[in-house]
Amino acid sequence: MAHQIKNAAVIGSGVMGSGIAAHLANIGIPVLLLDIVPELSAEEKAKGMDASDRKVRNRLAEGALKGLLKQKPAPLASKDNLALITPGNLEDDLEKLKDVDWIIEVIVENLDIKKALYEKIDGVRGEHAIVSSNTSGISIEAMAEGRSEGFRKHFLGTHFFNPPRYLKLLEVIPTEDTSEEVLDFMVKFGEDRLGKGVVVAKDTPNFIGNRIGTYGLLVTLKEMMERGYSVGEVDSVTGTLIGRPKSATFRTLDVVGLDTFVHVARNVFDKTEGDEKDMFRTPDFLLKMVENGWLGAKAKQGFYLKEGKEISEIDPETLEYSPQKKLKAPSIEMAKQQKGAAAKLKTLVYADDRAGELLWNILAPTLIYSAGKVGEIADDIVSLDNGMKWGFGWQQGPFEVWDAIGVKKSVERMKEEGRDIPAFVKDLLDAGGESFYKEENGEQLFFDGKGYKPVPVNEKEFDLKKWKERRGVIMKNSGASLLDIGDGIALLEFHSKGNSLGPDVIQMLDKSLAEVEKNYKGLVIANQGKNFSVGANLGMILMEAQDDNIFELEYMIRMFQDTMMKIRYSRKPVVVAPHGMTVGGGAEMTLPAAHIQASMETYMGLVETGVGLIPGGGGNVSLYRKHLEGMPNGVKPDYVDVAAKVFETIAMAKVSMSGEEARENNFLGQCDSISVNPDHQIHDAKQAALALHEAGYVPPKKRTVPVSGEPGYAAMLLGAEGLHLSGYISDHDLKIAKKLAYVLSGGKVPYGTEVDEQYMLNLEREAFLSLVAEPKSQQRMQHMLIKGKPLRN
Repeated sequence: MAHQIKNAAVIGSGVMGSGIAAHLANIGIPVLLLDIVPELSAEEKAKGMDASDRKVRNRLAEGALKGLLKQKPAPLASKDNLALITPGNLEDDLEKLKDVDWIIEVIVENLDIKKALYEKIDGVRGEHAIVSSNTSGISIEAMAEGRSEGFRKHFLGTHFFNPPRYLKLLEVIPTEDTSEEVLDFMVKFGEDRLGKGVVVAKDTPNFIGNRIGTYGLLVTLKEMMERGYSVGEVDSVTGTLIGRPKSATFRTLDVVGLDTFVHVARNVFDKTEGDEKDMFRTPDFLLKMVENGWLGAKAKQGFYLKEGKEISEIDPETLEYSPQKKLKAPSIEMAKQQKGAAAKLKTLVYADDRAGELLWNILAPTLIYSAGKVGEIADDIVSLDNGMKWGFGWQQGPFEVWDAIGVKKSVERMKEEGRDIPAFVKDLLDAGGESFYKEENGEQLFFDGKGYKPVPVNEKEFDLKKWKERRGVIMKNSGASLLDIGDGIALLEFHSKGNSLGPDVIQMLDKSLAEVEKNYKGLVIANQGKNFSVGANLGMILMEAQDDNIFELEYMIRMFQDTMMKIRYSRKPVVVAPHGMTVGGGAEMTLPAAHIQASMETYMGLVETGVGLIPGGGGNVSLYRKHLEGMPNGVKPDYVDVAAKVFETIAMAKVSMSGEEARENNFLGQCDSISVNPDHQIHDAKQAALALHEAGYVPPKKRTVPVSGEPGYAAMLLGAEGLHLSGYISDHDLKIAKKLAYVLSGGKVPYGTEVDEQYMLNLEREAFLSLVAEPKSQQRMQHMLIKGKPLRN
């Protein structure tokens, strides 16, 4: 039978269970969220409630739903998604499980309790329903013991990382009885629908990510204590400097929770023997911190203590706090001059100073341990590397790190130090291999213990860097490149700093549109940087403004506006694929597209008021038109109301916190799409461009725009002046608001006047140029460039 998941149930409404339910709701799957029936509380008794009241019986699940609306970062991509989650309890609603396609257990880590629950589920589940556990430490095989054959065939582990909406890794753990059909389906479903990076793990303690990650963290703790490094010193070199998250080692542990870390470490400690068991022994000082309730971020005290603006670090010997320290060594400065994590790491690891000693003594045992687990916790090194990249935020997995520092050179040093080299590594060197990965004929290969095999790649994944290395570009300049991505579709990629939009990017966009109109079926505008675009090049605008080069600025803004209109009226479909921060000019480039293929994590907004300006690249008219186009058929819009909504969005610099919120704010229309898996976004955008071409794409006709005129201007101004009188906005904020209101209303014209787009663009450009010349706007721009946050002057 071909499986499908139309609805699901999550059992266990704690932070993890409710988070998984929220992520399912985010992708449009209705979820039943169940928990145990709690005892009647004193508060409920005082209200005259009794144990039969559904509000009492569903209290845990209903409380979890309320919690979803308060948590940060938000588990829900839209608050409206909460309506897809139905709360209930395991006594009254157990029978409802017969109607769901996927049942996910997320209850207490106790084998007996889990087995008792599975016995109940086995009696009610539908014949083809998949059942999975989110456990991180209990044997999947053991949980399935005693269950029916049908249950065992449809049972496996699905280990999400917290928070489920944001962390990429999903470990799928089959049992001996899990059918291949179910396993294959869950891997594909995890990638395509849940948007996860899926690795298939073996049924061993802590699976892949937590097994290697916990080992590496404990090695780091041991090294710190034995050689006298401080908490801050370790964190100063184990973060972004070596391709790890900014939170490095101990900030990461504070975020995870020290009690959670101790529990995860104990999982392996209890189930291993000898040296490995000893390595997973939790240090006494860490146990004492947990006993004291110093659990990290959730307790506002852990390895770090923040008091006001002061951050202190703990001394593991005395458990007292002192000012945060940083490690200083010549190799650190040398590494900072290198480009790329691999080069930085190689410089540091072989350095003869305290930083080099620390990193070598952390990395060497972690690499050796990882190599010794190939075949035990996963079938191949690709799964181990992906597990660490997707679950722990490493830029490179352990075997990619080993390649970066040189396998042969590092192994020679390990042997000199008396370290045992795993057979897997010896096999590589004995076979004449020099690295765990290599590339042949444009294909990436990995060592599997006997020889090299192609790295498995989902056909929907698209790596722009590798594509350019293998196929080159059509044309490029300092800010952007145009690529041929096959099937008659071209792609424009930004590669300016922060993907900011300067004249070079706009020139390449203009050339790209002309090239696509002549020789291609469509254009995708996308990149794989951290953010799609942080907007226009603010530093350049400020420099021109301070030099009083208004003529040059006017030319730049006109060129930007004209090119944005070329996107809208291109004879070939233009699909824009925003992700991450898509603000200011980035949003202005997105709005005119024939189709928007957003990422679920798209943070879009027109934020120019924060730097004393208003949108200058057509953003005002584009968002106003997007609102009008989003009106239901047959409904005559109130132009004053529409203008007021757009005014509020721009004046308050609202930024959506997801692709769904971008749709709610009318940055996306109902026909625009959202890619849950960021790795598939370019593929999805390409398919959208092809579909538009095959459907006989015709650009929109140039039409006039009905505006609210003087009544709209008056209404917007009234609201702004009310805020000004109340002290909520400054004099300069009011000046900006007046300019914005004038543009959105269409100026001093009657209500409902039809104006052409160029008229509104001219108003916008004039307002932008007048504001950019204002000293207080220039102060705001300068403050943003220096401090990275708005100035309210």
